[in-house]
Amino acid sequence: MTRIPFALFPFPDPDLTEKVIERHLRQHLVRLIAPKIGMEPPLNADGTIDEAGHEVMLESIDLPYSKTKRLRDRAARIIELRAERSPLSRLKTEDRKRIMPLRDGVALVGIPNEHRADELAAALHAEFPWMGAATEVVWHAMRRSVQRGDAGLRLPPILLDGPPGIGKSHWARRLGTLIGVPGMVYDATTENASFGLVGSQRGWGNSAPGRLVNLILTERVANPVVVVDEVEKAGTAQSDKGRSFDLTAALLPLLEPLSARNWTCPYFELPFDMGWIIWVLTSNNWRLLPDPLLSRCPPIRLASPVLEHLVDFAACEGGRRGLSPEAVDAIRAALEWAERQDRLPTLRTMLRMLDRAEQMQRRPLLQ
Repeated sequence: MTRIPFALFPFPDPDLTEKVIERHLRQHLVRLIAPKIGMEPPLNADGTIDEAGHEVMLESIDLPYSKTKRLRDRAARIIELRAERSPLSRLKTEDRKRIMPLRDGVALVGIPNEHRADELAAALHAEFPWMGAATEVVWHAMRRSVQRGDAGLRLPPILLDGPPGIGKSHWARRLGTLIGVPGMVYDATTENASFGLVGSQRGWGNSAPGRLVNLILTERVANPVVVVDEVEKAGTAQSDKGRSFDLTAALLPLLEPLSARNWTCPYFELPFDMGWIIWVLTSNNWRLLPDPLLSRCPPIRLASPVLEHLVDFAACEGGRRGLSPEAVDAIRAALEWAERQDRLPTLRTMLRMLDRAEQMQRRPLLQ
């Protein structure tokens, strides 16, 4: 697994302490003093300077207390100036502690070859055949990423549009699981302001980093799958002073490759490389979305699954959950009955059926 820089700002060198700086200053000073007090560097047989012996000789020079104190004060001042000029100096102590581990970079998950991309796409299509249009886009994008020799898997932002309950978010989460990256789902219907995702500026009473930065700080992976669910329902949140926090507007620089690679967090006020994030947006009506967002991720139109799709999904998901054949057969029978009543359930409803079957199967038996 590759590691890449994520924080695009310099970190202080932990090895360059006040003691180290003081020692360097002392070494420089005694080198200037030695010739003035008649101490010449020892020579080797060939006439060259014996560096080891020279260092021992310099270490033997005693400096007066006034010069030692001056060196100590200067080293302390250098450390103070370095801290003031560091971009981390503006942060609270607890925020600085969270940022410091980024000094060593974050992991970047990749796909080794095109064959592996084919396998992942085939597995995803086997579970979600009605999402074939979306799987095909991801499949070709994975192959292109391998062909380009990217350091890790890079996928373009995707907008899945279709009826509610057909499994758009579930498909996205399964994609992350197959690739082997962490993920999160941001529900735009309940968290319709931008600061929930990207954070709010320090100085506000409830300022905090957004869930996006928190995800990478926690997981230390540069290309997680981030799902923004029902993005067309985000609306626009406004502060008491009339300031707008439009979620779709906040997404635009994160969906644009060039600006995402040098994105400034509103809370930390520091630049981060968000260019590897795998974005999956979902909507029920893409026509309600602004043109700038649609230009960055054109909608992929999807239809509801039919009975055959739901039956196959129940068998696959039931096997993964360890459900008994009898439980899976019961779900299949319920689906067939619902279709005869022209009331075929959505995938969301069927997942609840699977949850209920799993709960009942694991329930202890009464003696």
